[in-house]
Parts: sequence; structure tokens; C-alpha cells
Amino acid sequence: MDYIQHLRSMVGHEKVIMVVAGAMVFDAENRLLLQLRTDSESWGLPGGFMDFNESVQETARREVLEETGLMLKEMSLFGIYSGPDKEKIFDNGDQVSPVQILFRCQDFEGVLRGSGESYKTAFFSLNELPEDLFGEHKQMINDLLSGKDQPIIG
Repeated sequence: MDYIQHLRSMVGHEKVIMVVAGAMVFDAENRLLLQLRTDSESWGLPGGFMDFNESVQETARREVLEETGLMLKEMSLFGIYSGPDKEKIFDNGDQVSPVQILFRCQDFEGVLRGSGESYKTAFFSLNELPEDLFGEHKQMINDLLSGKDQPIIG
């Protein structure tokens, strides 16, 4: 049983604080990696929930590898996002108050691919991003485009 299943077996659908980590991955042409998500059918950043015995950096690396096939190397902190406006109720009724930690990375290896969580993955020029961005990632991408000082605490 994984951590989320174990936690939910004890608290049911009650609101819980969950740590989420992901990355803004850039290629040599400074294009941003996005995945076309199967859950929302919109483009978003790779990332996911932290497991026991992981650091936030390990979570980001594991999630990016699982979702895109890329192994991240050197990363820097882009931002931390939390607060009532980030709270979510999943289709199954589970409630979460996430603390989202986002890294920035240009140092990776591997072959880009999709996964069970994404229809496809692709790098996009920052001035040609898809319009159908995943709602929860729009603020992060807007923060990137705004040139705000990093790390961002939002």
C-alpha cells in the first residue's frame, strides 16, 4: 500500500496537507517541457506527490522520470506555492491542501516519452505555449514569464 492509500485508509476523504514536487525543465533552446495530462486533457508541468523516505528533490526527479523519461541532474528552487486558493477536491472526494515545490532544471539526460499520466510530452518556446494549460500550473508559468525574483513564495 502506498502512502496516499495508507493515509486515506485512516482519514477517509478529510482534508490533508500533501507535499507535491515538480520541475520546470528547459532544453538547450530554453524551451519549457510540458505534458498533455490524461486526467485533465490539458498541458502541465511534470510532478506529483511525495512518498515516504524522499526529499523534495528526489520526488521531483522521480516524478519527472516517471512522466517524461528524463533524468534530472542539477536543479534550483523556482518556488513554493501553498494556501487556500490551492486546495482541491478530487473526483473521488479526497480533499487536499497542497504545498507545491517547483524546481528549475536545464541539466538532464534521457529520451523524452509519454507515460500513463500523459498523452504526450513536448518542449515549447515560451512565446508559443499552448492555450489549454492546466489551471494549477498557470500561476507558476505566469510567474516564470513575469521575470519575478526567485525563489517565488506564493
